[in-house]
Amino acid sequence: MSTQEETGDNRLRKELPEEVPAVAAPAPEPEEAGEPPLTGRQRLVQGLWPPRVTRAQLIVALLLFGLGFGLAVQVASNSDGDSALRGARQEDLVRILDELDDRTQRLEDEKQDLETQRDELENSSNQAEEARRQTIEKERQLGVLAGTVAAEGTGITMTIEDPRGTVEADMLLDAIQELRAAGAEAIQVNGVRVVASTFLTDSGESVSVDGNKINAPYRFKVIGKPQDLEPALNIPGGVVQTLEKEQATVTVERSDKIVVDALRAAKRPDYARSSSQ
Repeated sequence: MSTQEETGDNRLRKELPEEVPAVAAPAPEPEEAGEPPLTGRQRLVQGLWPPRVTRAQLIVALLLFGLGFGLAVQVASNSDGDSALRGARQEDLVRILDELDDRTQRLEDEKQDLETQRDELENSSNQAEEARRQTIEKERQLGVLAGTVAAEGTGITMTIEDPRGTVEADMLLDAIQELRAAGAEAIQVNGVRVVASTFLTDSGESVSVDGNKINAPYRFKVIGKPQDLEPALNIPGGVVQTLEKEQATVTVERSDKIVVDALRAAKRPDYARSSSQ
């Protein structure tokens, strides 16, 4: 190598620095460090998937699925029926319409029959209830007449004082018959109920009613219309005047409430039987 070339190389080395400092590369941006930036759609997809499903949402989804499936099946069924009717012949359509009319008429007839049966049952029930009520009322009335039940109502109280003991059984019987003729419905004499079969007899200085001995004063408790009972006893020549002739004292008082509570045991007849079938 020549001296000139060496001198040129030395000059070049002097001009160039021994180390060229490395230029620091700029730090990558966050977007350049990893994956490429996400678009808005990709962010939406990442927010929706994987889904975060709660139990309530799952139940609602199942219900909606079942409802939609049912609607789909019904629509398909209706479509099939409509398609079948749409493709049917006119004769078939007329026959189907006649069958529907017949079925409707049968249902109407059954409805009418059921309504008739309902009305009959209601009427029979009402009639049975009315018959039962009338039977109870009739039984009560017969019990009052027979003396088997107590009774109360308007009436009179007649008291006969007999200081001389001259009042006899036939006089008291006349008083009872006069009261019955005037409309007496219940009579009681000194705690003994007077009924249709009642009989009176003299018993020494007293009187017996159906075998029960009673003594003066004789107190009659009578249920009936006071406006009819009292005048019937006071008619000329009637019960009051007859008793007064025997030196007895008769007092008649009207009352809005007379209680006849002496009872008679119901007696079964020995021979008579009901003739109703």
